[in-house]
Amino acid sequence: MKDTQLDKIEYYLARMTRAMESNAGIGYARMPDWGDATAWLWQAHNMSLRPVPQTDSLPIDLLVGIDSQAKTLLDNTLQFAKGYAANNALLWGARGTGKSSLVKSIHNKLDDDPSLPLHMIEIYREDMSSLPYLLSILRQEKAVRFILYCDDLSFDEYDSSYKTLKAVLDGGIEGRPDNVIIYATSNRRHLLPRNMMENERSTAIHKSEGVEEKVSLSDRFGLWLGFYNVDQDNYLKMIHNYANHYDLKVNDKEALEWATTRGNRSGRVAYQFIQHVAGQQQKTL
Repeated sequence: MKDTQLDKIEYYLARMTRAMESNAGIGYARMPDWGDATAWLWQAHNMSLRPVPQTDSLPIDLLVGIDSQAKTLLDNTLQFAKGYAANNALLWGARGTGKSSLVKSIHNKLDDDPSLPLHMIEIYREDMSSLPYLLSILRQEKAVRFILYCDDLSFDEYDSSYKTLKAVLDGGIEGRPDNVIIYATSNRRHLLPRNMMENERSTAIHKSEGVEEKVSLSDRFGLWLGFYNVDQDNYLKMIHNYANHYDLKVNDKEALEWATTRGNRSGRVAYQFIQHVAGQQQKTL
């Protein structure tokens, strides 16, 4: 089926959905009480925001091996929180390397400053088509600034919802509100699978133009921050950093064996080892 036909089907389905929501009394997104929390989860099924009283975040000082990425993203976020210009950011790279942890840790760090009215809202990838509804709320709250966060963002071959995000990032008639910044994490630098882009190239009249629309989605993030698996020294530094913070006794040999059984050395693997050690030493994290 051609893209134009799919677009028409998507358009009419969206119209039908809005009509059914209107009849059911759902309507457009509802305004929450921003005093309930500074972290929120977007619930697309009823167009509402659920407060998250406590986020699953680590102190930023515990994130080892990503100093450059942390400084860049923290500076960008601080600029935004103070009302200055800042870029949307795409954090991409190997799994478990601290992408989502960094976003949550930065929000947690800045949340301690009452002079910065900064909220974080998580939206699931599968709810991206409802993004305009969410922005209709946030656009009205000019005194509050929002990090719109999407973890593990990627699109498969038959998913056209990336067009919604693309229009919001840059190019749409309404675009992104000034009080909203978008941070996304992904294992893919270009957010789409290689076979999808190659298929576009093979069927295009001008092959270089066949993938331009797909690749240009990631281009619309002003910051690209790459994350990679760490070497042995940094892995052990992570282990010792966690151990000191949580007052645990660790063995380097056991830590290395733990990483070997999982096939890589990363921040996630290090933290999982620490959880294992904490349980053995009858402690909580």
